[in-house]
This record gives sequence, C-alpha cells and structure tokens, in this order.
Amino acid sequence: MSSALTDLFPHPIVQAPMAGGVSVPQLAAAVSEAGGLGFLAAGYKTADGMYQEIKQLRGLTGRPFGVNLFMPQPEYADPAAVEVYAHQLAGEAGWYDTELGDPDSGRDDGYDAKLAVLLDNPVPVASFHFGIPSAETLESLRRAGIFTLVTATTPEEALAVQYAGADAVIAQGVEAGGHQGTHRDIPEQDGSGLGLLSLVAQIRETVTLPIVAAGGIMRGSQIAAVLAAGACAAQLGTAFLATHESGAPDVHKQALTNPLFVRTELTRAFSGRPARGLVNRFLREHGPYAPAAYPEVHHLTAPLRKAAAKAKDAQGMALWAGQGHRMARDLPAGQLVELLAAELADARTALSAKGGLR
Repeated sequence: MSSALTDLFPHPIVQAPMAGGVSVPQLAAAVSEAGGLGFLAAGYKTADGMYQEIKQLRGLTGRPFGVNLFMPQPEYADPAAVEVYAHQLAGEAGWYDTELGDPDSGRDDGYDAKLAVLLDNPVPVASFHFGIPSAETLESLRRAGIFTLVTATTPEEALAVQYAGADAVIAQGVEAGGHQGTHRDIPEQDGSGLGLLSLVAQIRETVTLPIVAAGGIMRGSQIAAVLAAGACAAQLGTAFLATHESGAPDVHKQALTNPLFVRTELTRAFSGRPARGLVNRFLREHGPYAPAAYPEVHHLTAPLRKAAAKAKDAQGMALWAGQGHRMARDLPAGQLVELLAAELADARTALSAKGGLR
C-alpha cells in the first residue's frame, strides 16, 4: 500500500527511534542510505542536542529521515510511592557507588523548545510517543512540510490520532521493545495490550490513515504479514539495536541473543511506565514494586542505569528488547535493510504464487 509517507523511501522499512543513545545519526543515515527511513530519537536530549544531531545526520545523508519527540506527561504520580521506591533502590545506589537521581528533574522533556527547532529547521518526518500533539501543532508542522506520525496502542487511540489531524498512525503491538506508547498510563491495564496483527487489522477498520506497524518484527516475512494486514510500512527497533551503527552498549547488543536472557517482560522498574525489556536481576527484584510514576522513576534510576552500563553489568541495565530479540542479527544497518527487503520480496513472491496477495 503506497502513501505519502512510503513515497519518501524505496523500502517499507522504518528504523524505530530508540531513545537513550541507540538511534544515533550514523544508524539513521545508514538506514536511509539503504532505502529505509532512518530515525533520530529526541527523547531525553536537550533541544540543542537534538538540533546538533539533525545537523550531523544531514551531513551524512541527503535522504529523508525522521525525528521522534516524547509528549509532556501529566502529573499523576504519588510522591509517597516514589519515595518508598527510592528507599528500596538505596541498596542499588550503594552497590554501584552512585547517588539516586532527582525524581523532580522535569516532565516535559523540553517539548516546546524541540518543536520550535523543528519548525525553524523542518525535517521530512516527525513522530510522537506517549500522547498526541494538539491539532494546532500538527497543522503547524504540516505547513512546515513535515509529515507527522503518532503512536497508538488501541483502535480508540488511533481514532484520536486521526481526529487530531496527524498524517499517519504507528500501530504499536504489545510485542514491541521499549516503552509502550499508550496515551494514558493506566496501571490496571498493564500487560493487556493487543498483539500487532490484531491491532493493525482493528485500526485498519477504524481509521483511514496510513498505518506503520511496530512490535516484534525481525524478518522480511513478518513485514510482508503486516503489509498484507493493511499497513503501509513496518517499524523495527530491536532488529536495528543489534546493528554495527547502533549506539547501544555492546553488552546490550550481546544480551539480545545471550542464552542467559530467555524472555522479555513489561516492567515499570526502570522508568515508572510500562516498557518491554529482557528479564534481568534488576527487573525481577524491583519490577513488582515500581510505582506508576513516569518520568519520576526514570530520573530516579538514571544514575543506576548509567553506572551499570559503565560496569558492563547487564543485570542492572534497562535491556529494552522486543519479543523477537533472539532473532537479532549482527550486521551493518544498511546490509540489514537490504536483507529485510530481499526477504520481503521472497515472501511476497511466495504469497503471490499461493494466491495470498491480491
């Protein structure tokens, strides 16, 4: 299915914007140069840091790319619950010889300043996580020539995205690694998300927007499946996390296929919001007690995660990964795009021969 989005790049392959230093300019450039859509992650960066990465990326490729922003979060956390969790993490701070972070370090992620940068220096594509920009913001971005996408995890959220005026919706299945992009954080719904194929089919019947499918996709045959279900492109995160250009620490890349890490789980342990990662010691010990408090818990654990990464201790890191992590391939990003495109072509040929594609 063609759309104004997929007209920007030859292959229906989008590299997910992975915050925390994974989606570096080199990764986005390699993906875009190979015919996919590379993405920068502005989350947890300053507006100037985002701008500098955009400038660097533009120096590496003249092809289209995207930038992802986190939406500001409402204040709903219980300060007492955050304080209790901080006491629980005191032993971790002692173990890693560091201090816990300040949970009140800010909750808007510099959103307004980053929007201003994008409007002054338009990029081809912008996407949004954890909510929906205002209709006025989406219209301003459109006037600036920026194609907009917003993550949705339910058909109802997708309908809200369409009403707001976004150009396309990212359908994020529960299989996806990293943070679930739910518009509201509802603890009683933890783990109740829809699987990707079901979600794409339901969103396809709910909205007329182009759909980018995200969640656990690691092979070209899976891309073919979501395209057949009604998506115009597939977004892959964990698959690109393992590539040579990814900014993820080596210990994180290696953990994806390490037999010590046999499964993933949605957890609030590291950030206070549901996010899928490899089950390690930290997740097991603290996940059951972590409060619904984002970004307070994210700020609280940031020094712990940084210290664990510096010590190359996979048991204390946030090892974000989708359910397909064992299928990760140690390849240059451009080569992975080419391989995925070849697998997609083979899958389409096989389906066509069986009468499965019309």
